[in-house]
Amino acid sequence: MKKQDWILILCVVVVLAPFFIPATGFFDWFNTMTKSHPYIMAFFKFAILATLGEMLALRIREGVYNKKGFGVLPRMMVWGFLGMCIAMAMVIFKSGVPVFLSSLGISDLATIQQTFAATAPLSWGKVGIAFAVSVLMNSIFAPVMMTFHKCTDIHILDNGGTVRGLLRPMKMREIVSTKVNWDVQWNVVIKKTIPLFWFPAHTITFILPETFQVLFAALLGVALGLILALAGGNKK
Repeated sequence: MKKQDWILILCVVVVLAPFFIPATGFFDWFNTMTKSHPYIMAFFKFAILATLGEMLALRIREGVYNKKGFGVLPRMMVWGFLGMCIAMAMVIFKSGVPVFLSSLGISDLATIQQTFAATAPLSWGKVGIAFAVSVLMNSIFAPVMMTFHKCTDIHILDNGGTVRGLLRPMKMREIVSTKVNWDVQWNVVIKKTIPLFWFPAHTITFILPETFQVLFAALLGVALGLILALAGGNKK
């Protein structure tokens, strides 16, 4: 490992240490803030963790965590916005899927909600509902979100990785028609990672306590970045 790797490890240890030291009260503060300001916290969770995943992917592919035009700050801004959208989608699908399952006659709504409640004990019923939420959210919301994120990536690179460049109007027609590699976007990102990675991963997410669901979803972004980088070759 290089010096930059040790610096990153040290930063991660410094950031995570307060979570494991009860005297700091950081863990309680984190839970309180997540409950009181879920979307603001989602912004920062994704801005930091998902961007870190992209930096790790760049490190695997090209040997560096950052480079000219990569645009760490614009990527953080985009991921923060997407983090709030993901937090919103999680609320919508966690609330709506039980109603949908009830409409199919699987069980009455009260029973489904009771089984799926955060305080309910782990059971096959709870896992099944969590899996249904994951499948529907990732089938309906995820492809649009992932494609939009890919377009913003291209937009950031095309504008030199600057915040000012990010705020310029996106040339969506040009990006979608000529610059998105649809072979990778469809055959890998959507067709493979959604059913093979996101379906099971978000099933686990929806079983966790509510205060940790968005955080775990952001951590999954780090893991997926590594998976895609390793699958893509061109490593240094």
